[in-house]
Amino acid sequence: MGRILAFIFFLGFAHMTWSQQVEVEGYFTQDSARLGERVGFVLKAKYPANSQVFFPDSTYDFSPLVLLEKKTYISSTTEETTLDSAVYYLSNFSLDPSVYLSLPVYEVNRYDSLTYYSNEAELKLKLMLDSIPEELAFKENNVYQPLEKSFNWLMIGLVAGAVILLLGAFFLLFFKRIKDFIQVRSEKARWKRFQKKWSKQTELLNSKPTIETADELTGLWKGYMEHLTGQPYQEWTSKEIAEALQDVEILKVLRALDKIIYAGDTSGSQLATDYLLDLARKTFQEKLTRINHERASA
Repeated sequence: MGRILAFIFFLGFAHMTWSQQVEVEGYFTQDSARLGERVGFVLKAKYPANSQVFFPDSTYDFSPLVLLEKKTYISSTTEETTLDSAVYYLSNFSLDPSVYLSLPVYEVNRYDSLTYYSNEAELKLKLMLDSIPEELAFKENNVYQPLEKSFNWLMIGLVAGAVILLLGAFFLLFFKRIKDFIQVRSEKARWKRFQKKWSKQTELLNSKPTIETADELTGLWKGYMEHLTGQPYQEWTSKEIAEALQDVEILKVLRALDKIIYAGDTSGSQLATDYLLDLARKTFQEKLTRINHERASA
């Protein structure tokens, strides 16, 4: 019987000795705080390096305080002793003059766990007013204070809707005219670019009548005519172009350019280029007349 009592006493003493190996400390970063103010609570634990120790998380009940955030720091181990620390940012919503907080640290063993509490730290309530007077004194003020007017979203919506309807009606009524106007301006700008390129290419053909310059000039004219009429001038032969235009003279003009390309004969190049330019101008004017007529009828 004596041996059993001695063994139990030894276990209790060993448990007490082991428990004392974990040291826990807790304190607020300031001694007082206003109602709802954010304040930090520092929790430190010092324990053997081979132990497993855990700090409380957000599931812990911090009443009467409210947990806002928890920050942990990297453990520091020196001479087989580990130091852990964490900062709990809390807010106090209690009207008591002082609140007290003691947080636990959990040591996990093989078959059970041990809980160690820090010392009880005090946080005093800092009042904004020293005292509340028994009778309230109102300050006289006869100056009108401007009131902030609420934004009238309904009126803004109605105005925006009316503007959209007007723009839509304007678009439906004048879309064709606007489109034709833009097309006329675009055709005039394209004609000016064609004239500039044609003049440059004609001068080059007169000064250097080669197969390449004659071929580029013919391709320039066919490309522009194809744009004006929408017909495949680039793919047609000279005979097909003459048939499409119902113009016998154009066949002679195109053959004159073909002579430059295939035979090097430049005798009729000036007459050919002038005729092709006049035909392009005529076709351009016809397209403008057609567009203006459609716009007037719309």
